[in-house]
Amino acid sequence: MTILLFLMLGVFIFMMFRRNKKTQQQQAQLQSQFAPGVEVMTSFGLFGRIVSIDDAENKVVLELSPGNLATVHRQAVTKIVEPEAAEAHAVPDDASALTAEEPAAPEALTPENKAGTADETPDETLKRLNDEGKKDI
Repeated sequence: MTILLFLMLGVFIFMMFRRNKKTQQQQAQLQSQFAPGVEVMTSFGLFGRIVSIDDAENKVVLELSPGNLATVHRQAVTKIVEPEAAEAHAVPDDASALTAEEPAAPEALTPENKAGTADETPDETLKRLNDEGKKDI
């Protein structure tokens, strides 16, 4: 029984060291890709572009927006942002995305779903909202 306990402890320690080694290798590979002009994300969620790297003090200067610089520790930079990911969420320059869906037909609106109709006055809206509150009680 004692041999089994020591064997389990040895396997646990081996797995722990192996995991730490993999994490260190991944971090070293990521930091080798750091260069001025690379888009990165920090561990606390700031996105920016690397302006300069100080290897002696382990500092990275990030440009968060034009003219706004932040100095962070080198290990705080955890991810390199791929340019394709930033372009996938681009907002169109025109309002075509706003008119993609057609609004529901007026006859399809029920009294409960009347919100948003153009012929409702502010007084009617207040009355409707007050009535909806009473239905919940």
